[in-house]
Amino acid sequence: MEGLVMVQAVLAIDQGTTNSKAVLVDADGNVLGTGSAPVGLSTPRPGWVEQDAEDLWQSVLLAIAGCVRSNVEIVGLALSTQRESVVGWDRSGTPVGPVLGWQDARTAEWCRQLPASVDDLVRRRTGLRVDAMFSAPKLRWLLDRTDTLAGTVDSWLVHRLTGCREHLIEAGNASRTLLYDTIDLDWSAELLDAFGVPRSALPEVRPSNAGFGTTQGVPGLADGIPIVAVLADSHAAMYGQGCTSTGLVKATYGTGSSVMTPVDGFVPSGCTLAWLTDRPRYALEGNIVSSGAALAWTADLLGLPAVGALIELAATVPAADGVTLVPAFSGLGAPHWNRDARATLTGMSSSTTRAHVARAAVDAVAHQICDITDTLPDPLTTLRADGGGTVSTLLMQTQADLLGHPVEAADLPQISALGAAELAWTTLGAPTNWPAGRTYRTFTPAITPAARAHARTHWSTAVATTRAT
Repeated sequence: MEGLVMVQAVLAIDQGTTNSKAVLVDADGNVLGTGSAPVGLSTPRPGWVEQDAEDLWQSVLLAIAGCVRSNVEIVGLALSTQRESVVGWDRSGTPVGPVLGWQDARTAEWCRQLPASVDDLVRRRTGLRVDAMFSAPKLRWLLDRTDTLAGTVDSWLVHRLTGCREHLIEAGNASRTLLYDTIDLDWSAELLDAFGVPRSALPEVRPSNAGFGTTQGVPGLADGIPIVAVLADSHAAMYGQGCTSTGLVKATYGTGSSVMTPVDGFVPSGCTLAWLTDRPRYALEGNIVSSGAALAWTADLLGLPAVGALIELAATVPAADGVTLVPAFSGLGAPHWNRDARATLTGMSSSTTRAHVARAAVDAVAHQICDITDTLPDPLTTLRADGGGTVSTLLMQTQADLLGHPVEAADLPQISALGAAELAWTTLGAPTNWPAGRTYRTFTPAITPAARAHARTHWSTAVATTRAT
C-alpha cells in the first residue's frame, strides 16, 4: 500500500489448554498486535480430558486473524504449545480422534501395572517418572485403537501450518513424552519398546531453533514464512522470564502450574529438557495438575460467573477460617505423585461462608507451589511468576506469604509467546536481551514465620489425609 511503512515482526503462536493466542513481536520485543480465541475441553468420563483437534486448529487461525496487521511483515513464526497432550491424524491432516489432554488420567491404571523396571528406565533416561500425565501412555492408548501418525500439539500445529508436509516435534516437547532419551537426545529404542509405541508413528525430533518448515495454505498468512523456533509453553515462559542460568526459579500459573529452575546438567529425578539449541538446557521441574482449574471449579461450585468473581469474593475475608481445599481432581502431581488421591474440602463449620471456600481455593494454588519449592536443592530467594494467575494481587500476595520470600510477577500476560519470539529473533540474528528491560510487580511476605509454619502444617495434614483416602 502506497505510503505505508512496513515493520518486521515474528508471529508467536501460544497454544494453551484453554485458549490460543497470537502475538506480533518486533526485534526489540515490542508487541505490535495480539489475537486470541478460546479452546473447549470435554470430560466424557471421570478422569478423561479431551479437546477437538480441529477446533484447536481453528482457534489458532482465529487468533492469527485477530493479530495480523497490514503494516507488519511477518518474517518468521514461533510456537509455544501445551505439553504432553497427544493427537492422531492421517496423512491428509484429518484428526482420527480427540486430543488426549495432559490432564487426562484414563491410562493411570495401565501405568500402575507396568513393572518397576520400566519406571526405573524412564527415570534414568528421561528424568521423569511413569505417570498418566505424560504422552507415552496416551500414545499407546491412541495407537491401540488406530493406525495413524501421532504427535504432541506442537507436531500437530507444525503439520497444519506447513500444509500437512511436515511431521516434526521440538526436543523439549519430546522430552515430556517418556520416549525421548534426554541424555542421548533421540528417541530411545528401549523406551519405545517398553511402551509399545512404534517409531514409525512418531515425528522427527528437531532442536528448538532448527527450523520446522514453512507455511503453506494458512488463511491470513503468506506461503513460505519459516517456522523458526518452537518451545513448550512452560519452557517458553522460563526463557521469556530470563531464567536461563542456575539459581533462578519461575512458576507459571495456568490451568495447572509448572515450577522450573535451570540446572547445569541432566538429573535423574524431576528433570526436563527445557530447550535444545547449540547445547541442551536442562531444568528441574514440578508439575501441578490443578491450579487455575481449581479456581474455575470452585467458582462454578459457588455459582460465580468467572474466576475473577471468585478472587473478589475471597478478598472479602482475611483468611479461610480453617477451610482447606485439596484439588486432587485427577490425583496429585508433584511432589506427591498420587493418582489415587481424591479432592477434599474440609474444615467447614456452621460459620463457614462462601467467601471462606473461595479463599481456600486461592490458598490451595499457593500451597501447591510451596510443596514444590520446598523440594528444590538450592534455597529459594525470589520466585518469578507468570501466567493468568498473576493478575490476582491476592494470589500473588498469598504466594509470597506462604513462601516466605518475594514474588516477582511479570507485567506481561504473553510471556510464553514472548519467550518463543525471542528465541526466534535470536535465531534470525537479532540482538536480544528482552528480560533485562522487563518490569515486575513485587510482593513481599506480610505474615509472621509462626503464622506461615502453622498454615503450611495445616495444609500438609490435609494433603496427607487426602492421599490416604
